[in-house]
Amino acid sequence: MFLARSLVKMSSHNPLVRLEQRAVEADRLIEYLTQQVQLLKDKAVVQASVREEKKLTAENAKLKQDIEDLKKQLLEKERKRGVEVPMPSGDAGVVECSSKPSPPSAAAVQSASPTEALSPKDEGKKKKPEKKAGEKKPVAPQEELKVDVSRLDLRVGRILTAEKHPDADSLYVEQVDVGEATPRTVVSGLVKHIPIEQMQNRMAVLMCNLKPAKMRGVVSQAMVMCASSPDKVEILDPPSGSVPGDRLTFQGFPGEPDKELNPKKKVWEQVQPDLRTDQSCVATYKGAPFEVAGKGVCRAQTMSNSGIK
Repeated sequence: MFLARSLVKMSSHNPLVRLEQRAVEADRLIEYLTQQVQLLKDKAVVQASVREEKKLTAENAKLKQDIEDLKKQLLEKERKRGVEVPMPSGDAGVVECSSKPSPPSAAAVQSASPTEALSPKDEGKKKKPEKKAGEKKPVAPQEELKVDVSRLDLRVGRILTAEKHPDADSLYVEQVDVGEATPRTVVSGLVKHIPIEQMQNRMAVLMCNLKPAKMRGVVSQAMVMCASSPDKVEILDPPSGSVPGDRLTFQGFPGEPDKELNPKKKVWEQVQPDLRTDQSCVATYKGAPFEVAGKGVCRAQTMSNSGIK
């Protein structure tokens, strides 16, 4: 018994024994710390997974909204082009995001392609037709029209009433029937040449497609055609039997008149110098009479070889 106690006492003072004990304790401490580190790692992974899941959920919701917006834009563009396109409802075709991100599917790429193809920059672009060899460039209709008397809308009219312009001593203001639902207001500088009583209820020739113009505060919607010289003016008379609205024609100058003459094109200014009465007082354009089909020609009363305006 005494011997055993002596051995224990000796071992407690032996440095090797103490080192072995401390080594064992260190191993246990290391194992404990290793376990704690692993627990912290696991906890961090769990927290990171939760954050990632929340992030992916938010991205998934945004992706859904973006796809819905793209589908609406595509549908609207197709409708504007007159194409009815059935579109899937709800969230069909949307890929749910899992905790791990995945690359976009082929379906998502295809659904985006039509919208990209119909972007605002490209929507208005159309493929130009190929030009065939020897084919001439088409000319705009307005450029094809020749400048001649057929561009003027000349009609028979009846001056219903005429009175002096309230703000101009040399102007008449007339109400003229040219075959339309309501008479046109016409302003004419005829006071010095034709008495007012001769302006009432008389037939005349009117040019009806001049651009309306305001003359001393009154808008004039046509022009009374007259044989004219520096000293004398006579209103052209239509042939007997004419009625308001009868169209004047010119042999050798077919065509329809412009709806309204463009002042910039100077059509009236180019045609007017060739408007004249001949030696028999017949109104002409380059020798072709002012004619109402089946009824006769227009003429001045006494003025021959005079300009017309």
